[in-house]
Amino acid sequence: MDQEIFAQLGLDPRSVAIYRALLALGPSAIRTIAERAGVNRGTTYECLKAMQQQGVVTYLPKGRRRYFSAREPEVLLQLAEDKQKRLELAMGQLKNRIIPDLHHLKPDFSAANVQFFEGDAGIEQVLRDILNRVGAQQDPVYSVFSSKPIRAHLYRPFPTFTAQRIARGIRVRAIAIGDGGESAELSERKWIRTEGPVDAAYIAIYPPRCAIISLASDNYPTAVVIDSREVAAAQQIIFDTLWRLL
Repeated sequence: MDQEIFAQLGLDPRSVAIYRALLALGPSAIRTIAERAGVNRGTTYECLKAMQQQGVVTYLPKGRRRYFSAREPEVLLQLAEDKQKRLELAMGQLKNRIIPDLHHLKPDFSAANVQFFEGDAGIEQVLRDILNRVGAQQDPVYSVFSSKPIRAHLYRPFPTFTAQRIARGIRVRAIAIGDGGESAELSERKWIRTEGPVDAAYIAIYPPRCAIISLASDNYPTAVVIDSREVAAAQQIIFDTLWRLL
């Protein structure tokens, strides 16, 4: 676990061994550091140069030799804080400039606006997309059509979906096709009564996207996600009209 943390700071196992050796030795020459760390001299020198650039070690010239010293361990926390600030800055640039600019490169509609997903892993991606996109809206609400046969497969790969939806304050309106289905917190449900069996189907409307989930076989779910404001708007009109009539 510790090594994973060091790796996040850009320190590989050899650099960590050298840093630990320096803390124990105090100011030392490269040969001494290499022997204590168990790392060959050439690699020790390269690691020390890299750590010097990171601000983890310093050196003092004495004649023709350099004596390296480790900075206090608190410098590692400073490295983490600096990395966090750079990451936050990068995320801000992605959200506010880079991603919008990249979206402008896309045509109004193309084959890329339709995505296909298969199996439990694919369904989980679709469900997470619903949470992330709806959760970012000013009024976080989406609509679904759902039939009983699909329900056993829908949340199998993502059993905490409903709990996460509620935690994020996302509301859902559901029209159940056939029997079954239970209302949960922040949800409203109405029913369309049917005679006889119904096919497994789930349609989520979360403009500008629609997700259609069905079963390709008895136990294998598939999904199609259409990214189109026009399609989503049409589906929303159908849903809202039917909702008022039920």
